[in-house]
Amino acid sequence: MLVVALTGGIGSGKSAVSHHLESLGVPVIDADRLAHKMVEPNSPALEEIQSAFGHHLIDTQGRLDRATLREIVFDNPSERKRLEAILHPRIKKAMEDWLKVQSAPYAILVIPLLFETSQMTLADRVLLVDSDESLQIKRVSERDGLSREQITQILDAQVDRRTRLSGADDIIDNNGNLDDLIQATNRQHEFYMAYATKKN
Repeated sequence: MLVVALTGGIGSGKSAVSHHLESLGVPVIDADRLAHKMVEPNSPALEEIQSAFGHHLIDTQGRLDRATLREIVFDNPSERKRLEAILHPRIKKAMEDWLKVQSAPYAILVIPLLFETSQMTLADRVLLVDSDESLQIKRVSERDGLSREQITQILDAQVDRRTRLSGADDIIDNNGNLDDLIQATNRQHEFYMAYATKKN
Protein backbone atom coordinates (compact mmCIF):
# COMPACT_ATOMS: atom_id res chain seq x y z
CA MET A 1 0.00 0.00 0.00
CA LEU A 2 1.15 3.51 -0.83
CA VAL A 3 1.63 5.62 2.33
CA VAL A 4 1.42 9.41 2.02
CA ALA A 5 2.39 11.86 4.78
CA LEU A 6 0.25 15.00 4.60
CA THR A 7 1.77 18.11 6.15
CA GLY A 8 1.75 21.92 6.05
CA GLY A 9 2.08 24.93 8.29
CA ILE A 10 -0.64 26.22 10.58
CA GLY A 11 -3.57 27.58 8.57
CA SER A 12 -2.36 26.05 5.32
CA GLY A 13 -5.49 23.94 4.77
CA LYS A 14 -4.33 20.44 5.87
CA SER A 15 -7.62 19.67 7.59
CA ALA A 16 -9.73 20.62 4.55
CA VAL A 17 -7.59 18.36 2.35
CA SER A 18 -7.59 15.41 4.77
CA HIS A 19 -11.36 15.65 5.36
CA HIS A 20 -12.02 15.69 1.62
CA LEU A 21 -9.74 12.70 1.01
CA GLU A 22 -11.54 10.87 3.82
CA SER A 23 -14.87 11.62 2.12
CA LEU A 24 -13.45 9.96 -1.02
CA GLY A 25 -12.85 6.76 0.95
CA VAL A 26 -9.15 7.21 1.68
CA PRO A 27 -8.10 5.93 5.13
CA VAL A 28 -6.77 8.88 7.17
CA ILE A 29 -5.08 8.98 10.57
CA ASP A 30 -4.10 12.25 12.25
CA ALA A 31 -1.10 12.63 14.59
CA ASP A 32 -2.75 15.49 16.49
CA ARG A 33 -5.90 13.45 17.13
CA LEU A 34 -3.75 10.54 18.31
CA ALA A 35 -1.85 12.85 20.66
CA HIS A 36 -5.15 14.04 22.17
CA LYS A 37 -6.36 10.48 22.74
CA MET A 38 -3.05 9.48 24.31
CA VAL A 39 -3.34 12.03 27.10
CA GLU A 40 -6.82 11.08 28.28
CA PRO A 41 -7.21 10.67 32.08
CA ASN A 42 -5.29 7.72 33.58
CA SER A 43 -3.40 7.02 30.34
CA PRO A 44 0.28 5.96 30.61
CA ALA A 45 1.37 8.98 28.52
CA LEU A 46 -0.49 11.40 30.81
CA GLU A 47 1.10 9.83 33.89
CA GLU A 48 4.51 10.25 32.27
CA ILE A 49 3.78 13.90 31.41
CA GLN A 50 2.64 14.51 34.99
CA SER A 51 5.83 12.98 36.31
CA ALA A 52 8.02 14.99 33.92
CA PHE A 53 6.29 18.38 34.09
CA GLY A 54 4.45 18.46 37.43
CA HIS A 55 1.12 17.64 39.08
CA HIS A 56 -0.19 21.17 38.50
CA LEU A 57 -0.83 20.22 34.86
CA ILE A 58 -3.65 17.86 35.86
CA ASP A 59 -7.04 19.31 36.86
CA THR A 60 -9.46 17.91 39.47
CA GLN A 61 -11.09 15.68 36.82
CA GLY A 62 -7.71 14.15 35.97
CA ARG A 63 -7.50 15.99 32.63
CA LEU A 64 -4.44 17.63 31.14
CA ASP A 65 -4.24 21.43 31.23
CA ARG A 66 -3.14 21.78 27.60
CA ALA A 67 -2.82 25.56 27.67
CA THR A 68 -0.34 25.50 30.56
CA LEU A 69 1.67 22.68 29.00
CA ARG A 70 1.76 24.60 25.71
CA GLU A 71 3.18 27.63 27.55
CA ILE A 72 5.88 25.47 29.15
CA VAL A 73 7.09 23.84 25.92
CA PHE A 74 6.43 26.58 23.38
CA ASP A 75 9.48 28.76 23.97
CA ASN A 76 11.65 26.08 25.50
CA PRO A 77 13.21 23.62 23.02
CA SER A 78 14.53 21.27 25.72
CA GLU A 79 11.09 21.00 27.37
CA ARG A 80 9.48 20.50 23.97
CA LYS A 81 11.91 17.64 23.31
CA ARG A 82 10.96 16.06 26.65
CA LEU A 83 7.29 16.13 25.65
CA GLU A 84 8.05 14.80 22.16
CA ALA A 85 10.07 11.94 23.67
CA ILE A 86 6.95 10.89 25.59
CA LEU A 87 4.41 11.26 22.78
CA HIS A 88 6.14 10.70 19.44
CA PRO A 89 7.21 7.05 19.88
CA ARG A 90 3.63 6.23 20.92
CA ILE A 91 2.16 8.13 17.96
CA LYS A 92 4.57 6.44 15.55
CA LYS A 93 3.69 2.96 16.85
CA ALA A 94 -0.05 3.71 16.69
CA MET A 95 0.32 4.82 13.06
CA GLU A 96 2.38 1.75 12.15
CA ASP A 97 -0.17 -0.57 13.82
CA TRP A 98 -3.02 1.22 12.02
CA LEU A 99 -1.28 0.91 8.64
CA LYS A 100 -0.97 -2.86 9.08
CA VAL A 101 -4.75 -3.30 9.02
CA GLN A 102 -5.52 -0.98 6.08
CA SER A 103 -6.34 -2.44 2.67
CA ALA A 104 -6.99 0.62 0.49
CA PRO A 105 -4.72 1.51 -2.47
CA TYR A 106 -3.22 4.31 -0.39
CA ALA A 107 -3.48 5.81 3.09
CA ILE A 108 -2.84 9.27 4.53
CA LEU A 109 -0.85 10.05 7.68
CA VAL A 110 -1.57 13.65 8.75
CA ILE A 111 1.62 14.81 10.48
CA PRO A 112 1.69 18.60 10.95
CA LEU A 113 5.24 18.58 12.40
CA LEU A 114 6.58 16.09 9.86
CA PHE A 115 9.84 17.90 9.12
CA GLU A 116 10.30 19.24 12.64
CA THR A 117 10.23 15.67 14.01
CA SER A 118 11.98 13.98 11.04
CA GLN A 119 9.20 11.42 10.52
CA MET A 120 9.47 11.36 6.72
CA THR A 121 10.55 7.69 6.82
CA LEU A 122 7.01 6.69 7.82
CA ALA A 123 5.76 7.41 4.29
CA ASP A 124 6.53 6.71 0.64
CA ARG A 125 5.62 10.24 -0.41
CA VAL A 126 5.20 13.63 1.28
CA LEU A 127 2.20 15.77 0.31
CA LEU A 128 2.48 19.43 1.27
CA VAL A 129 -0.47 21.82 1.46
CA ASP A 130 1.19 25.17 0.77
CA SER A 131 0.00 28.76 1.03
CA ASP A 132 1.40 32.25 1.45
CA GLU A 133 2.20 33.23 5.03
CA SER A 134 -0.14 36.23 4.85
CA LEU A 135 -3.04 33.88 4.04
CA GLN A 136 -2.05 31.50 6.86
CA ILE A 137 -2.13 34.41 9.33
CA LYS A 138 -5.53 35.58 8.03
CA ARG A 139 -7.07 32.08 8.25
CA VAL A 140 -5.75 31.32 11.74
CA SER A 141 -6.84 34.75 13.00
CA GLU A 142 -10.39 34.17 11.70
CA ARG A 143 -10.50 30.54 12.89
CA ASP A 144 -8.89 30.77 16.33
CA GLY A 145 -9.12 34.45 17.20
CA LEU A 146 -5.38 34.69 17.85
CA SER A 147 -3.43 37.92 17.46
CA ARG A 148 -0.99 38.42 14.61
CA GLU A 149 1.86 38.27 17.15
CA GLN A 150 0.69 34.91 18.55
CA ILE A 151 0.33 33.44 15.05
CA THR A 152 3.76 34.72 14.02
CA GLN A 153 5.23 33.04 17.12
CA ILE A 154 3.68 29.72 16.06
CA LEU A 155 4.94 30.14 12.49
CA ASP A 156 8.44 30.94 13.77
CA ALA A 157 8.45 27.72 15.83
CA GLN A 158 7.70 25.63 12.71
CA VAL A 159 10.14 24.90 9.89
CA ASP A 160 10.15 27.55 7.19
CA ARG A 161 8.20 27.32 3.95
CA ARG A 162 11.32 26.72 1.85
CA THR A 163 12.24 23.64 3.91
CA ARG A 164 8.76 22.19 3.42
CA LEU A 165 8.73 22.91 -0.31
CA SER A 166 12.14 21.29 -0.83
CA GLY A 167 11.14 18.22 1.21
CA ALA A 168 7.79 17.57 -0.48
CA ASP A 169 7.18 15.09 -3.30
CA ASP A 170 3.77 16.56 -4.11
CA ILE A 171 2.33 20.03 -3.47
CA ILE A 172 -1.25 21.30 -3.30
CA ASP A 173 -1.34 25.07 -3.70
CA ASN A 174 -3.92 26.61 -1.38
CA ASN A 175 -3.77 30.28 -2.31
CA GLY A 176 -7.21 30.30 -3.90
CA ASN A 177 -10.70 29.50 -2.63
CA LEU A 178 -12.16 26.27 -1.24
CA ASP A 179 -13.39 25.10 -4.66
CA ASP A 180 -9.85 25.44 -6.03
CA LEU A 181 -8.53 23.43 -3.08
CA ILE A 182 -11.11 20.65 -3.56
CA GLN A 183 -10.30 20.40 -7.29
CA ALA A 184 -6.56 20.25 -6.59
CA THR A 185 -7.18 17.57 -3.96
CA ASN A 186 -9.25 15.55 -6.43
CA ARG A 187 -6.40 15.68 -8.95
CA GLN A 188 -3.94 14.56 -6.28
CA HIS A 189 -6.25 11.71 -5.30
CA GLU A 190 -6.41 10.50 -8.92
CA PHE A 191 -2.62 10.68 -9.13
CA TYR A 192 -2.19 8.59 -5.98
CA MET A 193 -4.74 6.00 -7.12
CA ALA A 194 -2.83 5.58 -10.41
CA TYR A 195 0.55 5.65 -8.63
CA ALA A 196 -0.59 3.00 -6.11
CA THR A 197 -1.77 0.73 -8.95
CA LYS A 198 1.62 1.04 -10.68
CA LYS A 199 3.44 0.53 -7.37
CA ASN A 200 1.67 -2.79 -6.89
